[in-house]
This record gives sequence, C-alpha cells and structure tokens, in this order.
Amino acid sequence: MQDEARAAARHAVGATRSIWAGVAKTLLVMVTVLAVSSVSVAAYGLWHISAKFKEGSVSLGDEPIPGVAAIDGAFNVLMVGADNAPGQKSFGEARDGTLNDVNILIHVSANHKRATVVSLPRDLVIPHPQCTDPKTGEVFSAMSAQPLNTAYGRGGLSCVVSTVEHLTGLNIPYAALFSFEGTVKMADAVGGVPICVNKAIDDPDAGLRLKKGVTVVKGRMALAYLRSRHGVGDGSDLSRIASQQAYMSSLMRKMTSSGTLSDFPTLYKLASATADSITLSESLADPDTMVRMAVALKSVDLDRMVFVQYPSAEDPYDANKVVPNTALATTLMDRVQQDAPIRLDKDALGLSTKLERSKAEKAAKATGSPTASPSPSASATADPDVLAGLRGQTAAEQTCSVAFGS
Repeated sequence: MQDEARAAARHAVGATRSIWAGVAKTLLVMVTVLAVSSVSVAAYGLWHISAKFKEGSVSLGDEPIPGVAAIDGAFNVLMVGADNAPGQKSFGEARDGTLNDVNILIHVSANHKRATVVSLPRDLVIPHPQCTDPKTGEVFSAMSAQPLNTAYGRGGLSCVVSTVEHLTGLNIPYAALFSFEGTVKMADAVGGVPICVNKAIDDPDAGLRLKKGVTVVKGRMALAYLRSRHGVGDGSDLSRIASQQAYMSSLMRKMTSSGTLSDFPTLYKLASATADSITLSESLADPDTMVRMAVALKSVDLDRMVFVQYPSAEDPYDANKVVPNTALATTLMDRVQQDAPIRLDKDALGLSTKLERSKAEKAAKATGSPTASPSPSASATADPDVLAGLRGQTAAEQTCSVAFGS
C-alpha cells in the first residue's frame, strides 16, 4: 500500500512538473515583458503560485479565455502600475481613488522575433469610452478629454484596457495590474537592478539619492528611481518614462544573464513575489497561456526589443498635461497593427537618458584617443523601418539617466 502511495505521489509530482515547467520564468516577465528561461520547481510551490494567480484574476468583460493555441502568432498585453492600489500601505499619501499611473502596452510579433513596448504617459489627455465597474455595476459615461490615469477609477483594470484599445485601435486580450509593493518585492527578489545616472541625484519628493555612475538599486530605492520625477531629465512625466525604460532594459539584461537563469532560489523568489503582487485578467491567469507566452518570448533578441514612448505633445490648455502627437502616433500604431519592424533614430534617447560609455570608451577618453562607437540606433538612420521622432531605446542599449538640471 505504501509503495502504491509513493508511486502515485511520484506520478502526481511528475505530471505537475510537466504542466508547469517554465512558469517560474514567465512570472517576472509579467513585469518586464519577457520570459527568461525554462525551469521546473517543486510541485507544491508551483501549485501554490498558480492558486494565488487564479484567486485574484479579473474579468475584462466579454473577453475570450483562450487555450494554449491562442498564443500562436502576434499578441498584445497591457501592463498597468497602480498608484494607491487597494491594500497598499506606506507608499506616500493615501488618496480617495486608485490611479493607473504606469501603462505599458506590449506587442510581440507573429514570428516572435520582435517586441515593441509602448509606454503611455499617465497625463495623456484623451477620449475615454463608456465603462462599467465589474464589482459594483456602476456605469461611467464616455468622456471627451481626460488624463489616461483616471481610467482605473472608472471601472478597474478592464476600463484601462478599453481606454487603451480605444486610443490605439488594437485588441488587447491580456492585462495585468501591479502595485508599488510588488515592484519593491521583485527588485529584492532579483537581487537588485543596476541603474546608471550621469550625475548624483537627490530627489526628496521621491526619496531618491544616488551617486554618479552605476548603482544596484533594490526595494524602495528601486521604486524611488522609477517614481522620481524631479530628479531626472526635465522633471516631467516623460522623463520618468525614460527612467522606467532604462530600468526595464537593465532588468532584461540581468535576467537573460547565465548566472540568473541558473539560480533556482532567485527564480523561485521572483515567481512567488510576482504571484503575491499582481492581479491578472482571467485570460492571462491560465498557466498554459503563460507557458506558451514564455516559449514565444524567449526568442526575442534584446536588440529587437524596442521600448518607446507613445508620441505626444504639450497640451495647449495645460502645460502639465500632454496630448497625442496624432501623425506620429498613428504611424506607430499602424506599424504595430501591421506587425512591422520599428527602429529608432540616433536622437531617440532625447534629453532624459544617454548611452552609458563602455570601458573602452572611458579608457579612450582618459588617454585622449579618438573613438568611433555609434549606438545601435545611430547606425540605423538609413533604415526604412526607422521612425524619426520616436523616443525610447532598445533593451540591448545600456543607458544612463540624466540628472535634473544637467
């Protein structure tokens, strides 16, 4: 009897592992958009993580819940970072409502060779569609011109998805919501993320103090860097987006390093931290879906993963807000819709970030020797896939945030 029980237990563990193999790599990717490697972990641990995801999943309305085959081809995911999320504590002053302050649209090409990651400014003034709160049933009328970050308060995650779909013309079947606390946990779980600044930064509003050069940020310091508005660039929300893209790029480079991929405790901590700190749409909470996403995403090279800001211009009625740059935004979203390549020109980094010098360049500068090391985007200026005027960087580019006032 005992032998039969042991055999049954081994069979159950083996079956669970075969189903869940690769999930650990996928969970962090829900933050940074990419899966990193396939690993098998203890059957109980994976079951526990999956159960957490399933408990907190949210309906997006009449969304289809796809099977494994739905991940074939191109797909879109919306990642939403919540300010003043439900249950959030000790992260600034409490507000009456929750705001969707970080809105990141991820498009993976049909051949799974490219990814375009579009950051939409929280202060982007746009039309909002009618939304219904899935919990209360309250109906919110359509609006003609309001900031994007008010969408969550009109119907939760599903309303943010509807608003971004209305703006971009894309179908977005997958979505996830992150809190400040989740960002802190995941930065700790990975052992910190290297970020670079061109000069020392002291931003008391965000609680950020950094020395010049590269610093590995963890926990609340990582969150402070991501939230800092008055410490980088020109002090605008667009500068903060540039910092977020630099952070995500650095995290992707770290997560695709051989040391991280072979570190089982780190991968498990990442998976567990993500499961505790994320709310998924029902369509994304299916483990088979996440595993298939991981398979699709792992073939994307870092130099073909492009982080861009949604094109915008200053709102003529409010200098603290922005409005869509309609011509460039339409071209960008048409490219995404058509699954076409998108490349950046030599001026894509703008005023908020700059390329980090390599060791060879630093040595050449110290000795006065000339260097010739154009950035990946600079060499692509004659490429017909280049969209002039877009702001952003690739995941392969190592960049430094420009301190405010530099």
